[in-house]
Amino acid sequence: MSRSVDVTQNGSVKNVSSANSMAELEEYDFSRLPDRPKTLNIERQRSCDERSLTDLPLCYSPQPPSRPDSYFRIFDNIDGLNSPGRRSGYNTPRSLFGCEPNPMISEAWEHLRRSLVYFRDQPVGTIAALDNSDEKLNYDQVFVRDFVPSALAFLMNGEPEIVKNFILKTLRLQSWEKKIDRFQLGEGVMPASFKVLHDPVRNTETLIADFGESAIGRVAPVDSGFWWIILLRAFTKSTGDSSLAEMPECQKGMRLILSLCLSEGFDTFPTLLCADGCSMIDRRMGVYGYPIEIQALFFMALRCALVLLKQDAEGKDFTEKIVKRLHALTYHMRNYFWIDMKHLNDIYRFKTEEYSHTAVNKFNIMPDSLPEWIFEFMPTHGGYFLGNVGPSNMDFRWFCLGNCIAILSSLATAEQSTAIMDLIDSRWEELIGDMPVKVCYPAIEGHEWRIITGCDPKNTRWSYHNGGSWPVLLWFLTAACIKTGRPQIARRAIDLAESRLAKDGWPEYYDGKRGRFIGKQARRHQTWSIAGYLVAKMMLEDPSHLGMVALEDDKQLRPVLRRSASWTN
Repeated sequence: MSRSVDVTQNGSVKNVSSANSMAELEEYDFSRLPDRPKTLNIERQRSCDERSLTDLPLCYSPQPPSRPDSYFRIFDNIDGLNSPGRRSGYNTPRSLFGCEPNPMISEAWEHLRRSLVYFRDQPVGTIAALDNSDEKLNYDQVFVRDFVPSALAFLMNGEPEIVKNFILKTLRLQSWEKKIDRFQLGEGVMPASFKVLHDPVRNTETLIADFGESAIGRVAPVDSGFWWIILLRAFTKSTGDSSLAEMPECQKGMRLILSLCLSEGFDTFPTLLCADGCSMIDRRMGVYGYPIEIQALFFMALRCALVLLKQDAEGKDFTEKIVKRLHALTYHMRNYFWIDMKHLNDIYRFKTEEYSHTAVNKFNIMPDSLPEWIFEFMPTHGGYFLGNVGPSNMDFRWFCLGNCIAILSSLATAEQSTAIMDLIDSRWEELIGDMPVKVCYPAIEGHEWRIITGCDPKNTRWSYHNGGSWPVLLWFLTAACIKTGRPQIARRAIDLAESRLAKDGWPEYYDGKRGRFIGKQARRHQTWSIAGYLVAKMMLEDPSHLGMVALEDDKQLRPVLRRSASWTN
């Protein structure tokens, strides 16, 4: 049974009896929101500097799209960047700088607009894929994580209303009663996806949300709430409008999400314990435990919440909890998840079965568990955050999304961020190949594949989540490249994508060790493949957009790193 909601005359939300059907749901009237946004209060006492773009030492004038790499290094204060309010120019599709129309960009915008989903004449998101096959599965739904690149594209193009509608609509869905069989989920859980059902007889529209009860494996999406907070902050940064984030409903929604993550329990680590399939990798792939994607998104969402939460009594209480958790999480991740040549050698020499607080091998990692490929894969200069770290478990696979978010959120130090980019540059054939970017590396196969995936026919080696190449990851890579002053890496990757992506029909993913083949079950006209490309192009053309999705290092949250002797000597 789903709980419905109503709207009071002043636009606030109230609950209606759960006995009401979803068809009777009175949805939010977006016209009641203020026409003119309030000015963002940039004087808040926050650890992140909120200077505007005009405060930067250099001013910007129209230049040719091909810019020197030094252009990207002026963004030392990432959190002070505000995206320009004007349209990016890709809507036309003529560039800001007077270039000839780009037919690939024109096509991408056309597909993106065709993917828009409307609820009562309001655009509320984009469907996962404009797929013409008979078997739609859930690709005709609006996914929270999938909509993020679409939202960024619309924000960069000066169309924030679509994003506002999405934020408010998913916020309303959060208040619904969420049950799987006879078990009720936490109040703060955000939906994985939703769809609009049209009743031509009654001439009504109804929203149907999926909180995991229909998902493969019946796993609730841990990442949806984090993406919602991150997107709310991106909206605020892009528009300079804090009125949406300051709405009581949005403040409550954030607190409910944070309550799920900051509650006390049996955990001995500041990381979040998760089930397989709770994020982008939504099938069994051996990422249960403490996956890097969730930990990096958790870290970024906490930092975004610090900026967005009002400093009333409830907000101050959560702020204190967030700061404490960030201190512990930063220390844990930078100490125990990071690996480079030196740390690999330390693990190689670990002793086991140590007891007491003086133990060097704190997680009792067996050196014999080191995979053979890691010794050749690890470059002399370079490093990355491990896929997972827990009791007697280290997942040495490289995961693109988690490492890029670590750079964007400044979970990674400046040195670590540089090392991640060095790794990508030196292992280009393995991580980028013919189509960017590998979701993880390497693929698991043989007996290991049978045990870890349960013989999943979709996640065979070098396919889908098991080492497949996902074009959507292009925008993560581009943002990380700009933040680290390495735009040439992004340009090279975008050039590769442009050589095939549109001609191949914008597939969801590519298969093969180098990503040469369209995925065997990949949907065409995948919306986040299209939006990811647009965001990467717009961000590379106008790096001020980076401020929407990047945070600079907060020195107040930086812990003193003291590792045991084996890790520091």
